[in-house]
Amino acid sequence: MEKHVDCKEIAALFLKLGFIGFGGPAAHIAMMRQEVVVKRAWLTEAHFLDLIGATSLIPGPNSTEMAIHIGHEKGGVKGLVVAGLCFILPAVLLTGVFAYLYQNYGQIPSVKTFLYGIKPAIIAIILAAIYPLAKKSLKTIPLLLLGIAALVLALLRFNEIYILFGSGLVALAFSKIKNQPTWSWLPLLTLELLTLELPKTALVAVTNWNLFWLFLKIGSVLYGSGYVLFAFLDTELVATGMLPRATLIDAIAVGQFTPGPVFSSVTFVGYQLHGLQGAMVATIAIFIPSFLFVALLNPLVHKLRNSSSFRIFLDAVNAASVAVIFAICLQMGKEAILDWRTVIIAGISVLITFGYPKINSAFIVLFGALAGYILYLV
Repeated sequence: MEKHVDCKEIAALFLKLGFIGFGGPAAHIAMMRQEVVVKRAWLTEAHFLDLIGATSLIPGPNSTEMAIHIGHEKGGVKGLVVAGLCFILPAVLLTGVFAYLYQNYGQIPSVKTFLYGIKPAIIAIILAAIYPLAKKSLKTIPLLLLGIAALVLALLRFNEIYILFGSGLVALAFSKIKNQPTWSWLPLLTLELLTLELPKTALVAVTNWNLFWLFLKIGSVLYGSGYVLFAFLDTELVATGMLPRATLIDAIAVGQFTPGPVFSSVTFVGYQLHGLQGAMVATIAIFIPSFLFVALLNPLVHKLRNSSSFRIFLDAVNAASVAVIFAICLQMGKEAILDWRTVIIAGISVLITFGYPKINSAFIVLFGALAGYILYLV
């Protein structure tokens, strides 16, 4: 039995990560790995990989669910709640402030000069995390080939969940050919795949009740990145006339330059639709499923690891997960590293993260922000 950690320590860690967690889920997971695997040794590399793989198989924001998983591992049910809330809260509060300013003054403050340097620095944080994870997950030739195939498909913009499930199924098919254990649990995966489509719902009026059900539904079935969330919001709110598209675009902008989970953008949307109550209802509803899914799944990860069939499946999903994160990193790099200034910031950040692996991610983010601000003005 792994040693539990005081919930105050769990709270302090995830509050910090919530405030410095720029760059999206891949960056958040990289920061978590540095804190809980490298610095604190709360989890082994293999266990951390298993949690990434398990998180990738359920709906909801991956990095938030990783925080909840880690909290559960180190503090039980209380740790699960504390880690999740502390990771989410900073983003929600900051987004709420921007939502208030936007509704009352019609604009959001500019943070362009700081983001200019933060983005390339985040690339270095992700790369530093991917390298050891790749060494651990791509441990055989078949898994290496599977990872390469997943990377190619991710770069071609195939749906992430299809890549992950497909990798697991391919690995199982390969093991079946070699007379490996049964596929008896595959119907469960079929049921998961059947839930991927989100039915369109037209809102008759914006009320807290239908806002709650709308965002609860999205949080319960949404796979993929925050951009998928915005596509659903466009269908559910913009297309039905409940929200102007310009406001949704501004919500996307807020989600990009605030730390923490991009799902906190629904706080902004809820505020525009129904004030403070709308913001609270939308936020609570979209995150509830993540807590429930992790609470149900986390105890099973350990048990299923002992199943040879699930072990084969999860190893393949882990390999594909690392490939997907790397693909996201490459795509982010194309958007973040644009000129000699960002090349310098990214290069120095890579040297620091690989040369001093235990350095706090907050310093890398701070370095990127300050360097970006200074070089942007040159």
